[in-house]
Amino acid sequence: MSRSHDLDARARRLLRTLIAQYLADGEPVGSRTLSRSSGLDVSPATIRNIMSDLEDAGLVASPHTSAGRVPTPRGLRLFVDSLIELQPLPREEMARLKRELPPGPTTTRDLLGNVSTLLSAMTHFAGVVTVPRQGDFPLRHIDFVPLPDARVLVILVFSDNQVQNRIVQLARPLAGSELEQAANYLNTHFAGLRVDDIRAHLLRELREAGSELNRLVASATELAAASFAPQNGGEDVLVSGQTNLMGYAELADLDRLRELFEAFQKKNELLQLMEVCARAPGVRLFIGEESGFAALDGCSVVTASYGAQGRVLGAVGVIGPTRMAYERVIPVVQATAGLLSDALNRAATSL
Repeated sequence: MSRSHDLDARARRLLRTLIAQYLADGEPVGSRTLSRSSGLDVSPATIRNIMSDLEDAGLVASPHTSAGRVPTPRGLRLFVDSLIELQPLPREEMARLKRELPPGPTTTRDLLGNVSTLLSAMTHFAGVVTVPRQGDFPLRHIDFVPLPDARVLVILVFSDNQVQNRIVQLARPLAGSELEQAANYLNTHFAGLRVDDIRAHLLRELREAGSELNRLVASATELAAASFAPQNGGEDVLVSGQTNLMGYAELADLDRLRELFEAFQKKNELLQLMEVCARAPGVRLFIGEESGFAALDGCSVVTASYGAQGRVLGAVGVIGPTRMAYERVIPVVQATAGLLSDALNRAATSL
């Protein structure tokens, strides 16, 4: 009886009514309230019997302090999957999202920080967004600056306006004119490609051409191969509005809050979860223990993936109590992910 099609029309209607009432005021819902709110012409005894069946199915539970019932995470999952009626984001809220996202050129990290803050402000929960590796963005420009002891400062400018500096150690020093020629060669042939693709191409070129490669191309290739060497890490997750969660009674337990805030600070588990979400298209929702991380057992996580030029780059979302207005939060997250993807696509096409 845990699946929607196993419930008859009356049971579905009562469960939907109970959950909607609970999400609105956070209080256990009694049979009398259900009788008034559901619009069903059935006796209180019939409602009590249906509630008893729903409880046996693990969809609702009776708190010890009340004769009413509350939905379980399993009941909320059923509600979200098959009973909820999602509507497009209202025009005024979509306008607010568009208005508050940065309209002009900005770095991706700044844009993502703005997105997490905006999600928090729109939902009053914690806003989260993953930061992709810089190598996921096309290269716009490269410069080399000579340093002492055969070292070179590599300045990489990416399509998202982010600038990254790396210092590489060469086997022999290169003159300023050689570095300038190498930069010109690379900018001419490889601007618009991603770092991993550039490196793979250059290494293949070195292997295939061997001694026939002229000195300019050889210097540029060796220098670029060192400049574009893989770097560990780079992924991150930005969190905004964590303190919003302190205002919800469901999360008011100090031990639970401490565990949750530690998870926000360490980020490891949160990043793992968001990476799982990024790999799946569309909206992902974890209710309570579904996330697999104990710190989030009392929370719901709503995410959507974002990307550019056909590539998924990460996920955006919110973390809040399981008692949230899913029919509003899901469209907010979905619309934000779409607007973020649009902004990144515009940045990519301006290369």
